Amino acid sequence: MAGRGLEGVVAAQTALSHVYGDEGRLIYRGYQIQDLADQVTFEETCHLLWFGELPNQSQLDKLKQQLNREAAVDPRVFDSLRAVGRTAHPMTLLLAGVAEVAALDPDAEDMTPEANLRKAIRLTAQTLTLTAGIARIQAGQVPITPEANTSLAENFLYTMRGAGADELSVRIIDVALTLHAEHGMNASTFAARVAAGTLTDLHSAIIAAMATLKGPLHGGANEQVMEMLEEIGSAERADAWVRSALERGEKVMGFGHRIYRTTDPRAPILKALAEQLNQQNGQKSEWLQVSEKIQATMREEMDRKGKKVYPNVDFFSASVYSTLGIPRRLFTNIFACARMAGWTAHILEQYADNRLIRPQSEYTGPPERPVPSRASRS
Repeated sequence: MAGRGLEGVVAAQTALSHVYGDEGRLIYRGYQIQDLADQVTFEETCHLLWFGELPNQSQLDKLKQQLNREAAVDPRVFDSLRAVGRTAHPMTLLLAGVAEVAALDPDAEDMTPEANLRKAIRLTAQTLTLTAGIARIQAGQVPITPEANTSLAENFLYTMRGAGADELSVRIIDVALTLHAEHGMNASTFAARVAAGTLTDLHSAIIAAMATLKGPLHGGANEQVMEMLEEIGSAERADAWVRSALERGEKVMGFGHRIYRTTDPRAPILKALAEQLNQQNGQKSEWLQVSEKIQATMREEMDRKGKKVYPNVDFFSASVYSTLGIPRRLFTNIFACARMAGWTAHILEQYADNRLIRPQSEYTGPPERPVPSRASRS
């Protein structure tokens, strides 16, 4: 019998990534996440996930050209989102936007490997443009067309802000995209592979993944971390707030992970980037100060209780994004933009050796019984 939530069940074989939960390690196709974050770009990470190897310069140039060429979104999509989107959650609008670009995609119903790869490239570029456009629509501004000959991270900041970004801000977004690009058989990836297993089209499988990511127990957790930071308000209040929350049996958002039994290897990478950003700005952001105080109090409390609970990637992504001026409600969208590379890679892998994913369920209802007459039913 499977554990609750299919815990411990191997649902698929993959060559894409592996999470070593007990050791706090994450690899993409054999490469440690720390090395990828330090040494390669998000575009190179996409190539690694889609093609199996890091690109040489010629391969990288070709992929960047493809991504730049596909990044623009049909203005009709933004017209539609503008009509309904001033108050809706950005992830709801992103779901709607992906459904619309699917309807306009020239390869929409083409299930050949070549067409599916083109769709993967197109979606990865377009989702960033959609997210930036959604941010501008909700701010009462007009979406901006991406620039040519630049990186996905730089274009994202440009199309969201309407102005160029400094080198460190671009690097932070690029690393954040790499850190979130892939993470084993998580809930949204499983949803994508279940959908792809029916041989539905790639866009539809992605929508299944995005809908799953939207949940607060998955991609929505980073928003909840920011809500917690805003509620606490200052580093001086953090210690008492954390201890009071723990006494009430409440969860402190951004701590613990379903797989990791030690530090999430992505968390310290984001914290280091946050510290670099603060050094550049000449002062420590209030959100990083609050985060560090929460982390210190949690460490003290967990040590006292003999528990091992560590920050996860959501904990520091919240303060980093906020310091960059990204609205809180956009955090899950950025997660989706990054994970688009991993989701599409999993879908391509599923298509290449497909079998319908059809698990069993354990029945816990009443035994067989006769249908009572209507008059005798209480």
